[in-house]
Amino acid sequence: MAEVLKATKRTDRGTHKARALRKAGLLPAVLYGHGEGTVSLTLQEHELEVALIHGEKLLQIELDGKSQNVLIKDIQYDTWGQKVLHVDLTRVSLDELVTVAVKITLLGTPVGVDEGGSLQQVMASADIQCRVDQIPEEIRVQVNALKIDDVLHLSDIELPEGSKLLGDPEALVCNVVTIAEEIEEEEPEEGEGIAGPEVIGAKPDEEETDEDKD
Repeated sequence: MAEVLKATKRTDRGTHKARALRKAGLLPAVLYGHGEGTVSLTLQEHELEVALIHGEKLLQIELDGKSQNVLIKDIQYDTWGQKVLHVDLTRVSLDELVTVAVKITLLGTPVGVDEGGSLQQVMASADIQCRVDQIPEEIRVQVNALKIDDVLHLSDIELPEGSKLLGDPEALVCNVVTIAEEIEEEEPEEGEGIAGPEVIGAKPDEEETDEDKD
C-alpha cells in the first residue's frame, strides 16, 4: 500500500476555485461510501501522482487526524489525458470484495511475429473481483507461444490468486495477424485516364475540455 496521503476538507466549490487549487499544487477530490456522508477534499497533487505511477488503487488518507482506507473509483483527466483534474474516492474495509479494472500487460514476443505476423492487443484491461488488499497492479500475460492466427481470450488468462474474472470469457484479449502486403498499383500506360485528385478529409473540430468537477 502507498504511503499515507494527507487530505484536508474544502468548503469552496466551483470551477474557479478548483483551478486555483490546481495552480497551488493541490487536487480537488470527493470522498464517499460506507453509509457516511460525502466530503469534499483536497489532496497533494504530487503525492497522488506518485501513487498512480506505482499503479496504486488502494490508498490511505489522513483526514482530521484519522487514517482511512480508500479506493480510487474515478479519475478525471484533462483533454489530453495527462493531467489529473479531479479524483473520486470511496471508503473501504480491507476484507471486502471490490470490482476493479486491472491493466493487461503482454510479455514476450510471439512466434508468429518472428514468422512475419503482427501482435494486436484488443483489450487493455480486465474487470476482476477480489479483496481490497489483494488488488493486483497488473495482469501479466505471456504471449511467446502465439503463432499467426492464434488468439487469446479472457478465459485463457491466469489471474492472481484470490481474483475472479468478470465479463465475457470469450472476449478477445489479443491475436497475431498476418501483415497484409502492399500491392503496388501498375502505372497507367500513355493515353489512359489519369487518376483524380486525392480527397483529404476535413480537419475535425478541436475537442472541448470537459468542465471541471466541483
